[in-house]
Amino acid sequence: MKTIKGPAIFLAQFAGDEAPFNSFRSICEWVASLGFKGVQVPSWDGRLIDLAKAAESKDYCDELKGVAGECGVEITELSTHLQGQLVAVHPAYDEAFDGFAAEHVRGDPSARQKWAVDQLMLAAKASNNLGLSAHVTFSGALAWPYVYPWPQRPAGLVEAAFAELAARWRPILDAFDKAGVDLCYEVHPGEDLHDGASFEMFLDRVDNHPRCHMLFDPSHYVLQALDYLEHIDIYHDRIKMFHVKDAELNPNGRVGVYGGYQSWVNRAGRFRSLGDGQVDFDGIFSKFAQYDFNGWAVLEWECCLKHPEDGAREGAKFISDHIIRVTERAFDDFADSGADDAANRRMLGIH
Repeated sequence: MKTIKGPAIFLAQFAGDEAPFNSFRSICEWVASLGFKGVQVPSWDGRLIDLAKAAESKDYCDELKGVAGECGVEITELSTHLQGQLVAVHPAYDEAFDGFAAEHVRGDPSARQKWAVDQLMLAAKASNNLGLSAHVTFSGALAWPYVYPWPQRPAGLVEAAFAELAARWRPILDAFDKAGVDLCYEVHPGEDLHDGASFEMFLDRVDNHPRCHMLFDPSHYVLQALDYLEHIDIYHDRIKMFHVKDAELNPNGRVGVYGGYQSWVNRAGRFRSLGDGQVDFDGIFSKFAQYDFNGWAVLEWECCLKHPEDGAREGAKFISDHIIRVTERAFDDFADSGADDAANRRMLGIH
């Protein structure tokens, strides 16, 4: 069995223009001071990484790894959440997502989509140059506006959406395969890959691609009332990354899963700092120990109430306290009788 690595932290929610959040070195020093051992890096944030340079220069990647090491952490993975979102955008969301793209392609959906694909291709090379084994992204969405079937969805609509989604991602998956890196989709409402069934639909259309995997984040399943522990049982072979994030779902007579267009504070489903929500992390860490999960436990901090710096500080200890150092021997080895094949046959009455 394997002991999960961690704690690590996703830097996207903390990067900013003020120290210590405005450079890779200073933010690594800060998270290391809290007890984190790894950092997951948002590839779109130029304050932390130059993605194009990382894709072309092994020396630059070695420098980044060196800076992290000097601070006492290591780079766990890169993220292209924002760029991945733009691989597939339904026209209803054109304006909402336009800000995720580089300025020179905004307002041009075709150019924006090509730019997003190029970003993923760079990320595959950069991940390889950094010696990483996994990468996280979003799938984007074409069918999401039709998630609730009213009016009735026309026959073939969802199938056509997933066929197109798979066609757009297949070359990217191939690039990650060439780079030797698993591409992990964060299964997330708003994406076409938002639960197990939708992930399976996509996986089938990319012919069970060997690099097509999941990032497991239980908070998104709490908000959908999905059984996240059974989800691990079903998909553990495809789960290669883990965001440790808490949430709660408290439906009442006014709001339920859909949230009633309310702010995060007033929704039934809310993201919370670790330990403040309803996620059974004891169960999750036990499942990952059982299934030999070989990745990192990465805090993704999101909370509608608590200050992020408090959430980060508390999160490092929370994850450390939940990591199970797996046993190297069976608990009842002391009673080993040292039987051999002949003894086993005698015990079974086999002559």
